[in-house]
Amino acid sequence: MSHLTLSTNHLDEDVLRQSRRANVVLGFYPRFVWGKLPPEEQLLMGLERRSAKHGNSGDHWLDEACSGSLEGFGTRDIGFFELCAKFDSIEIWVDPRPNDQLVLVWLLDLLRPYKEITTKLSLVHTDDHVAHYAPESVAKWQLPAFKVTENHLVLASRAWQAYRAETPKPCFDLLMTDLAILPRLRPALIALLEELPDSVTGLGASEMDILDFVNDGRTDPRRVTEAWWMRDVFDENDARDALLELGAHSAPPVLLGDPAFDNDDRYFGRSEWKVTLTELGRSIFAREDDMWRHNRICRWWGGTELTNEKLWRWDRESRLLIEP
Repeated sequence: MSHLTLSTNHLDEDVLRQSRRANVVLGFYPRFVWGKLPPEEQLLMGLERRSAKHGNSGDHWLDEACSGSLEGFGTRDIGFFELCAKFDSIEIWVDPRPNDQLVLVWLLDLLRPYKEITTKLSLVHTDDHVAHYAPESVAKWQLPAFKVTENHLVLASRAWQAYRAETPKPCFDLLMTDLAILPRLRPALIALLEELPDSVTGLGASEMDILDFVNDGRTDPRRVTEAWWMRDVFDENDARDALLELGAHSAPPVLLGDPAFDNDDRYFGRSEWKVTLTELGRSIFAREDDMWRHNRICRWWGGTELTNEKLWRWDRESRLLIEP
């Protein structure tokens, strides 16, 4: 029997491929947790058989696939649905991180009309990041694989459309329903809602972690961004954007340091500059001021555009969504 494994991020994909658990291992790694979501049409086009529409690097879903990874099953020009049809069984391995959960619900929503694929589809939910383990260890894992049912597909479609909605309310409303069939979805949604502007400070949970790091004296810029990763919501590129927003792009700024926050010197230790809290940063950290009382916000949370006039917030004490 032929077996295909799909991964929700590129690091897990590498480990799973080396573990030789399947004939073919391929990954999906769009970033849905920071920035404006790509249009549905663009996401779907990326999964089609390669054509003139895929003129730029990254346009086709197999642009980053390893050479030879499809040996015996096609070329790197093949479309996603066409490839799935070639296999007897398909597993999606899903990390618990919020972006991985979003990739999962996107994939299930996408596959829902294709019964010939969903009938051979199973889910493997991991408790940790597969990439933290050696391939030879992962090869011995015996995690349960849950057959995908119509209930999985219905919930995934609801979750994906909720995240794409013009407000965060549909995602918040999902927390009031039974999500047990996708066991990592609830904590992922809560982690995402916590990244909305706080009802008092205007900063998300990971941004407040950055201020906490700096306030504790960890002012080396190479270490400050580690605070951004602690919650496993964002990646390194997202962290750089956050530092830019809190520093160079804010007037007045919350953080001070090298005016070029993306300067390579900060990664390689060629600069002695340190990150410090400004007066506004200290006030926000003390929960005595509001970032967006002084600055303009233009940011996306899922399908929600956050502006000063349309600023959805999260109350961390009551764990409630606050409408503009």
